[in-house]
Order: sequence, then structure tokens, then C-alpha cells
Amino acid sequence: MLDNRRSRLRETLSDPDQSVRQAAAASLERLETLSELEQLFAAVKGSDRGARVKAIYALERIQSEQIYPIMHQALEDPDADIRAAATQVLGNKKHPGSLGQLVKHLKDPSPAVRVHVADALGAYGDPRLVPYLGAVLKAKDDALVCSAVRAIGAIGVVEGEPLLLPLLKDSRPRVREEAARALGLLGI
Repeated sequence: MLDNRRSRLRETLSDPDQSVRQAAAASLERLETLSELEQLFAAVKGSDRGARVKAIYALERIQSEQIYPIMHQALEDPDADIRAAATQVLGNKKHPGSLGQLVKHLKDPSPAVRVHVADALGAYGDPRLVPYLGAVLKAKDDALVCSAVRAIGAIGVVEGEPLLLPLLKDSRPRVREEAARALGLLGI
């Protein structure tokens, strides 16, 4: 079945219309990625850190439920870079089944992972996440607090207002700046 689809798409690469050719090329690229799925899974589980990270980012282009179990395993990896990459990909994909796993990593031992988790949660746009992000606002890590503030702003619900208003008086200028921006994004 996949071979037939590939064959027909290859024929379409000579279509007289440029946009059709571009669509066929993009589809062929996606199909090639799907055919490489097992190789990507093996790379994510491998020992080469760079290859693992690249494979995780490559999985972002794949539209298949098969990628989520391996992404969830990557979230539990001892290497913070692997967890951070998985967090970014899951945030971009906004997979509902990954939400609980991501929230749990707001307490990850790695500051970078926590920042990426806050960013990822903001991408979901789910108002139920505001209290979890609000709990992070007391952190000493400026980058984490700013990321949580941006996420609350991205979610955009008025329930974020009481969490953000006190930050306008925070001692850190960057936090005050992000809070001011985020308050403008909230609904009324």
C-alpha cells in the first residue's frame, strides 16, 4: 500500500502545476520519514546523544500515535537534553495524552527541562494548566518564572490575572516585563 502511494506521488512530481509538484514532494518526504520510523525509534534508544536528540526532533514531523510511547520514555531518560528535546516536541504536537507527563516534569531536576515544560504547557492553551504554572511563579529561576508567565499569557484566561499582577512588583525586571506582556494577552 505504501509502495503504491509512493509510486503515484513520484509520478506526480512531473505534474505541470508547480504547487502540485511541491505537494507531492512534501508528501513523499513525509512517507520516507514514516518508513524510517523504526530507525528513528532505534536511534532514540541508542547511545549516541546527538543522534538521539536528532531522532526525537525528527519524530515531530511524524503523524502517528506510535511515536508517543517512545516520547514518553524519552521524558524519563536520565539525560536532561533528551528530556528537554522530548518536552519541546510534545509541546509542539500538543498531544492530549502527554499532558500529565509534561505537568509532572515541572518539577524536573534540570532547570532547562522545567523551562521547556512551561513553554510546552503554554502551547496547549488549556486553562486547567494555569494553577500548575502558577505554582512555578515562586521559583528563584528567572528563566523558569518568565516561561511560566509567558505560558499563562498564551493560555489567555482571566484566571491568570491574580497570579500575574503581583509579578509587576517583582524585584527582577525581566519577570516584571513578561508579566506586563502576559497581562495584555489575558481575556476579560
